[in-house]
Amino acid sequence: MEGGAYYVGRNEILAWINSRLHLNLSRVEEAASGAVQCQLMDMVHPGVVPIHKVNFEAKTEYDMIQNYKILQEIFNKLKITKNIEVNKLVKGRPLDNLEFLQWLKRYCDSVNGGMMNENYNPVERRSKGGKERNPRCSQKNVRSLQINNNSILSGSCDDGNAVAVNSKISDVKPGKAVGLAGFANSSVQIQALTNELTDLKISVDLLEKERDFYFSKLRDIEILCQTPELENLPMALAIKRILYSEEKRSSLSEAEEIISNFE
Repeated sequence: MEGGAYYVGRNEILAWINSRLHLNLSRVEEAASGAVQCQLMDMVHPGVVPIHKVNFEAKTEYDMIQNYKILQEIFNKLKITKNIEVNKLVKGRPLDNLEFLQWLKRYCDSVNGGMMNENYNPVERRSKGGKERNPRCSQKNVRSLQINNNSILSGSCDDGNAVAVNSKISDVKPGKAVGLAGFANSSVQIQALTNELTDLKISVDLLEKERDFYFSKLRDIEILCQTPELENLPMALAIKRILYSEEKRSSLSEAEEIISNFE
């Protein structure tokens, strides 16, 4: 079924989620863990979602995937054929998460006419959810490694400490010396990866801003074409044909045909 909810803007989606679930999301990628989607299904289908299994504190991809497995089980139980692109969603890509949330809003609006159960308490339901199952010990280990490397290899210590460190290093057996060199290499690699990650985040931020700019323009065009005075004009119909086409190929020829039929 073709519906306008596919084209609901980011701000409208966030406002809908925040009002329904009493949340305070500011970006669609904050819903990448899958917990929000599970609770939206819990809202429209009481008793179907095993809310105690949903991890509302999921931060790692592993925990997020577990939430999406729960969501897939819910879809299977309700015979919903929507494909969940988990690998894209857990990466936190804004456009992928926005499109999935747009589809989910359309689905929720189709259940009971979009009427919300007044007895549903989203905060209470979240309190019954699961906790994060995988502590982020790996991150602590990385920080510990960086601290140890800095304390051993730093050249900013005083002369007394430097002599003591040099003395200890000179007493180290060859095998342990190789281990220290490995720590040094690890520290360099970590710094290089951190710099690369920073550059990628900057690039992503710029792409997101550009995408949001063009998305808002398309949304303005859609709203204009939906006004009663214009919605049945040939040009408005042609534009909506392009906007609402779900096919990957260009819809320009179909739009041109709509205009030519009215000439």
